[in-house]
Amino acid sequence: MITRHDVVMQPDGRRVVIKLFVPGEDSQTVKNRAGRLIERILQLDEAETGRLLDDVLTRFAGRHHDLLGTFQHHYDLVQHRVPPELELSPTARTLIGAYFSHEFAVEAAALCNPSMVEHPDQAGLEPGELRVAISLRQIGEGHISSIGFCSAVLGPGEQLRVEDRGGPLTVGHRIDATHWKNQLAAALIDAEVDNEASSYVVSVLPERFTDVEFEDVIAHVPGELLARPQAQETIDRIRHIVSEDYALQFPCAVPLHQRVMWPATQAESNGMEDARFVRVTDPDGRHVYQATYTAYDGRQISGRVIFSRDLRHFEVTRLSGPAAANKGVALFPRYINGQKMALCRSDGETLGLAVRDEQHRWQQSVPLLMPHRGWDLIQVGNCGSPIETEAGWLVLTHGVGPMRRYAIGAMLLDLDDPSKVIADLPEGLIEPDDIEREGYVPNVLYSCGGLVHDGRFWMPYGASDVRIGFASMPLDALLARMLPTARKVSGRRAPAGRSAHGSSATTS
Repeated sequence: MITRHDVVMQPDGRRVVIKLFVPGEDSQTVKNRAGRLIERILQLDEAETGRLLDDVLTRFAGRHHDLLGTFQHHYDLVQHRVPPELELSPTARTLIGAYFSHEFAVEAAALCNPSMVEHPDQAGLEPGELRVAISLRQIGEGHISSIGFCSAVLGPGEQLRVEDRGGPLTVGHRIDATHWKNQLAAALIDAEVDNEASSYVVSVLPERFTDVEFEDVIAHVPGELLARPQAQETIDRIRHIVSEDYALQFPCAVPLHQRVMWPATQAESNGMEDARFVRVTDPDGRHVYQATYTAYDGRQISGRVIFSRDLRHFEVTRLSGPAAANKGVALFPRYINGQKMALCRSDGETLGLAVRDEQHRWQQSVPLLMPHRGWDLIQVGNCGSPIETEAGWLVLTHGVGPMRRYAIGAMLLDLDDPSKVIADLPEGLIEPDDIEREGYVPNVLYSCGGLVHDGRFWMPYGASDVRIGFASMPLDALLARMLPTARKVSGRRAPAGRSAHGSSATTS
């Protein structure tokens, strides 16, 4: 029924980024060793300093974009430990930056859970071909996940080729963000922050505001309000919420496959997991890339959404509301009857449908599919955003069965009323074979989204959280295998969401 392609992407330990390294910072001691390290570096004479820097540049220059600029940036982050009366040479400053740097292999542990969207660049293709951008969950040392990318060309027919993934990687540069007032208000509802100080801040902020404008509002909160109980705690919480939203940008010269979205806030410090990218059509007809992912700080999870026009500039904001309380939010690619909708699994085991209200909060979901078959009795969920077809919204699902074995299925929702399940695939669409079942997390097949091109359904998937495979089949053949159901979601609410805090499974 479905074709597995011979193309397989394996994790590549040579794909590295440079991160700040502070000796001893991760240990249990109160003090790190940064000051003593700088003292020892400053004892080197200029000749030895130059020799050491030349050696570093010889060893590492070809592996990174702007190596000298990165060393200078890392020096700037620790220069407060240099005695202020010392005037260091550029060579000494750069060498200090090198000592406070290290390489991190972004996919040394695993490469998995891809999603696929139309690439913004369709130049240089033959008839019948489509270039796609593929997001990658990259897992490195310490089980820290980041978001990477590659590109592939689909067609004509069953042909598939992954384009070059070589060259040095670059982490996006954090830039000034522009925030939405309604999203801040939604986050404050989730945080149960509602007092005169929070109400004043929200009322004074413009609909869109910069970090500078936010701090100006905070600086002018009336003294009478600041004197009230918990006022300063409220201000600190608001500031923390705003700081968790951010923007990233990559240089124009850095191609998509060399861009890495690395954790940029405390909420995602232990990983950015399972990004579900989708090309969305706004009500005004413009296209934008959006993606939902799970932020993990080592103890708790929270939902985030990415906005990008070109996959070079990214804005990241939080998801709010009860339906966003767990993993697996997947956005529909367009508004339906004027409403923004998403699939979710807010109770941890049921595939649900959620609507975003006027306050930008994802309301309690209603169930679309519950665990009810032998291969999905543990949980069901989505494998990416719904795909619009003439027959309905094609939804890839996943089910978890005995021995925590993941398989991928499919269902069809009504185009005008997605709460109506019009067809279902009674058996699994694809499951791990004898090779795919072995890996970092055994017995798992999982995807974060596919697409349809030239009448063929295409799906990238992670196999046991260690490698990525590709599968495809004629769309009409897939639809023909589905059985009509004509089920409609009742008005009852889904079960109250259970917290998923405390651990972060590798697969959603």
